[in-house]
Amino acid sequence: MAASATLHCLTGCAIGEILGMVIGTALGLGNLATIILAVALAFVFGYALTMRGVLKSGLPFGTALKVALAADTVSIAVMEIVDNGVMLVVPGAMEAGLTSLLFWGALAFSLAVAFVLTVPVNKWMIGRGLGHAKVHAHHGGHGGHEGHEGHGGHEGHGGHEGHHAH
Repeated sequence: MAASATLHCLTGCAIGEILGMVIGTALGLGNLATIILAVALAFVFGYALTMRGVLKSGLPFGTALKVALAADTVSIAVMEIVDNGVMLVVPGAMEAGLTSLLFWGALAFSLAVAFVLTVPVNKWMIGRGLGHAKVHAHHGGHGGHEGHEGHGGHEGHGGHEGHHAH
């Protein structure tokens, strides 16, 4: 379940992270401004993906937002710290242009490292009823698990493997 939750998290983070890096690089923003933009967008897209499924289960917006915040904040934060840290330590990655193999290779590598290091965090949280376990608690009595299809590894939780652990 932790790997599937992290993969879901990675999806939202990657969308925001890539969009932020592309926008920041295209606009010629400095490293700090680009990272702030990428992190902000990673949180937005990470939360949005979780809320999509939770809202479909019938919860009102305010409750869905609280569930997303409880489910994803730690996971997204860990993932963002790791992937931006990797981007900063790869020589020239942040300065490379959007047409550079170095930029895209470092970004892909940073997201892969973030995934590997976030899985144990999510496993620990889920094992304690935290993180993505909060999402599953709200899927139970509210119908299907729409919005979470195609994330593989559907062991446990009635055939649903979940979201995000950012």
